[in-house]
Amino acid sequence: MLLSFNWSEFLLHVLEVFGVLYVLMIIATVVIVILENRSPLKTISWILVLSFLPVFGFIVYLVFGQSFRKRKMFGHKELGDLKWLQVMSHDQKLRLEKNRFLKNERIHEKKNIMTLLLNNSKALLSGYNKVQILNDGKETFSSIFKALKRAKDHIHLEYYIIEDGELASELLDILIAKAIEGVEVRVIYDDVGSWKLSKKYVQDLEKAGVKVQAFLPVRFPVLTSRVNYRNHRKIIVIDGSTAFVGGLNFADRYIKGLPGIGIWRDTHLKVSGEAASSLQIVFLIDWYFVRQEVLLNDKYLPYKKAKEKCLLQITASGADSDWASILQAYFSAITSAKQNVYISSPYFMPNSSILMALKTSAMSGVDVRVLIPNKSDSFMTYWSTLSYIDELLEAGVRIYFYKNGFNHSKIMTVDGIMSTVGTANMDVRSFEQNFEVNALVYDEEITMQLRERFLQDLTLSEEIKLEQWRQRNKLQKLKESIARLFTPLL
Repeated sequence: MLLSFNWSEFLLHVLEVFGVLYVLMIIATVVIVILENRSPLKTISWILVLSFLPVFGFIVYLVFGQSFRKRKMFGHKELGDLKWLQVMSHDQKLRLEKNRFLKNERIHEKKNIMTLLLNNSKALLSGYNKVQILNDGKETFSSIFKALKRAKDHIHLEYYIIEDGELASELLDILIAKAIEGVEVRVIYDDVGSWKLSKKYVQDLEKAGVKVQAFLPVRFPVLTSRVNYRNHRKIIVIDGSTAFVGGLNFADRYIKGLPGIGIWRDTHLKVSGEAASSLQIVFLIDWYFVRQEVLLNDKYLPYKKAKEKCLLQITASGADSDWASILQAYFSAITSAKQNVYISSPYFMPNSSILMALKTSAMSGVDVRVLIPNKSDSFMTYWSTLSYIDELLEAGVRIYFYKNGFNHSKIMTVDGIMSTVGTANMDVRSFEQNFEVNALVYDEEITMQLRERFLQDLTLSEEIKLEQWRQRNKLQKLKESIARLFTPLL
């Protein structure tokens, strides 16, 4: 007589085994999180997610939480760094007091920021530059396309988003035409940011002789932490002497806007002169990382001086950096401000150090103003942004909501003499995980132009007062608080 098989008991036993294995896996993961020595807040946040969100919490950690692979993943990127850059930055530190631009007393006041960037990212100071501020999509892309058409030797383009549409099509036509002419064209696009870019687009570029490379391709997002480390940079370098950097991507919304949000307001810089070589260095190191091709020679790094004078530094930061250079620059600029700090950021989720710096500066009598969008393209980050407003207002920081569309500008001006424009948002992801690049400008004329445009944006905005802000409904406050809980995890 055959014994009947009890399927229910068997399945129960299997579930018990899987349950034990899952618990052991969570315990092991929690131990790894603790051993990574992250900030206590981030560590506790991950422990709570792993403990109270079974399965889902573990999947979220796999995608967004891992950092133990960071050194392994980016270790080879250091091979593309430049020993002579370290020597040059050290030499600039020794000679900083003799720098002719620092004879200007107001510029000299920002010497601490210059020294910081020479130490944390080897960001060389360059003085002979022509800088042009581009204040919207039409102005920016018109200038970019004109410059691309004038290229004689090479075009290097590195972008977070290239998205099929009218703007990308015009870029495609120009790059193909220049490649056919014999101009060397290299393109790096972020694999996640440019997920709407068609294979045909890339194939058309390659057929014309353009060298195209995706940054950290992601094939199985749920099973890899690569999705968490994105190249958010926007760099174009033409013939080693003209360059562009800022917040605009190659997507039609940067000119046409989005339904329900409106037109996009953004800021970009066109730089001619020595600083173009600094942006070139960032591109060439990234090119080495994605292609293992060394292109460090005089052809690509001519260090051509412009006739105009404008002191600036190009600083890059990312998951491979020893120091959070852009975060440190922001912190130093805010805490050393004597008169005013004006900030525009589309995604404003400061970490504890930047939050304390803003509040301390405002309470010390510095005029601190922060401009954020009234509408956003990301509800979770927007709710998280709103959760910081109460304590900032209480400390005396003035908060404005931009109402003429979506303000995507990433700028900061300090004391009317120092300013920064680039790709980094005032948020944890830009500070710690994304690959970013910013231009730090020590020039009264450029800074005042940026400041005037900022003040003009304020006329299209609504200032929020503390009493008014505290009257919003409890459900909204709850959404903001919940969204903020996820900020340390990103």
